[in-house]
Amino acid sequence: MALLPSLFGNQSVLDRMFDDLRRLQQQFEQAIGSGLPTPVFKADWRPAIDVKETAEGLTVTAELPGLTEQDVELSLEDDVLTIKGEKKAETTREEKGVHIQERSYGSFARSLQLPFAPKADAVQATFSKGVLTITLPRPPEAPKPSSRIEIKSG
Repeated sequence: MALLPSLFGNQSVLDRMFDDLRRLQQQFEQAIGSGLPTPVFKADWRPAIDVKETAEGLTVTAELPGLTEQDVELSLEDDVLTIKGEKKAETTREEKGVHIQERSYGSFARSLQLPFAPKADAVQATFSKGVLTITLPRPPEAPKPSSRIEIKSG
């Protein structure tokens, strides 16, 4: 089993486990109501990522609300793109009267195994309004995305 999920394969075992834990926490919160204190899942924060493939390459979009480009680090090693950083808590003191704390803080690292190894000097990244957009051009020797083949009856 691969440690890194393929962009075009199944979700990794750890991703599914964390998704299950988040769903369980949401169901628990719904069952007891929003007026009571609830335990907070204290895992590192994990930003949502979209990946779009075209004939020209890949576009990776990551939601990073509350962060700036200085809070994020990108690296590329062969066909593995890594996005990492830290979302720092706004306060370090214990606040009185807090019953629910749903916002997550902490360090994160997302590594994506790409279907090709892009040239690092051709990769571009922009950050605007909490959204990181990474454009990874497909090198000329990289395989093109597959096409669907129609199956006819008869």
